Amino acid sequence: MRSSPASEVMLVSTLPALQLIYDTAPIGLACLSPDCRYLLINQRLTEICGISVEGHLGHTVRDCVPALAESVEQIVRSIMQTGEPVIGIEVAGQRADQAEERSWVTYWHPLRMPDGEIVAVNVAAEEITERKRAEREIRSARDAAETALRHLRDIQDTLIEAEKLAALGRMVAGVAHEINTPLGSSLTVASTLQRKAEQFAAEVARGSLKRSTLTGFLELVGDASAQLVTNLGRAAERVQSFKQVAADQTLSHRRSFDAGELTGQVLSQFERQLRTRDIALGLRCEPDLAMDSYPGPFGQVLTNLAVNAMTHAFSGGGAGKIDVSLRAVGHRHIELLFADDGCGMAPDVERRAFDPFFTTRRHDGASGLGLHIVHSIVVDRLGGQLRLESKPGEGTRFQLVLPRTAPDRRSVAS
Repeated sequence: MRSSPASEVMLVSTLPALQLIYDTAPIGLACLSPDCRYLLINQRLTEICGISVEGHLGHTVRDCVPALAESVEQIVRSIMQTGEPVIGIEVAGQRADQAEERSWVTYWHPLRMPDGEIVAVNVAAEEITERKRAEREIRSARDAAETALRHLRDIQDTLIEAEKLAALGRMVAGVAHEINTPLGSSLTVASTLQRKAEQFAAEVARGSLKRSTLTGFLELVGDASAQLVTNLGRAAERVQSFKQVAADQTLSHRRSFDAGELTGQVLSQFERQLRTRDIALGLRCEPDLAMDSYPGPFGQVLTNLAVNAMTHAFSGGGAGKIDVSLRAVGHRHIELLFADDGCGMAPDVERRAFDPFFTTRRHDGASGLGLHIVHSIVVDRLGGQLRLESKPGEGTRFQLVLPRTAPDRRSVAS
């Protein structure tokens, strides 16, 4: 003969530790009879369906939350048959009086008499709505980053022709690292929070919850939320920054030209600036340096080297000299030397000179892309080699060895 709901409530309520947990727990708790009637429930758990505590007691799950009845009945039957707890079951739902769907993770444990008989099932339900929202935001940020990276790969040729960035593979790797770092941190924080929440809920279900554990868990939730907001903000900033780098786009076509003549034309635009700053320009070019290549990127290299020298080599305003020379190297290559007698570079600066976004004068508005673009164009677009030599106080020297016939872009891309 089955005992009455009142006697079952009295049975479980005689357990002082259980009652204390029900009264003070920050998560939802309930005790179900083998036929899935509510013997006990706290106020927190009633938020799932909006029915009062009194409205649950003595009623079945099917009466109160019919949408979950079949799943609950199956879990209770499993526990009654096997005696094994069921943990980590997620429940989602939206009450009629609430606009947003809410989520919980539930833990189910058998309630045994001293002789081992299972008389009821304890249920602990922790709301994870905020955590789910954070996970969605992480996934959204990750998807946005992946979309941005796919977009960057799609416009690789355009960026090269725009003479801003040629080795997009290198740039994508650098940006991906900057984006993945905060995203990876966010995923780590979210995973830690999930694990701690499961441990916390398990302690609650066992009836071993301490005030210090509760306090520590609340502090962890606060710290984790702050870290998620910070890291996701950093990821969004990285994506936006790279979009701005790739904004300006122009095209450059391949044709035959004389390297010496083009060099003179490009550097002539800096004559006034150089004279104003008392910087002498020396240009020596061998005749007949015909090339079948890309004059736009070639000119961009010279422009960036000249701007780099004026910005960094002679940043103190002193007089100086820039020497540029071109000569044939065999029948298939030309050598371009671009040297200044400016302040030079420290060894650590020289090592990172071609890294994207690296600059020693960011406070003056430098982007850190000038020499990276030079390296990208020379190596990936023009098919050449680039070498840098510099010492503090002894100036800087760039050596470019370029093929007279640039490699076919399709073969480079493949």
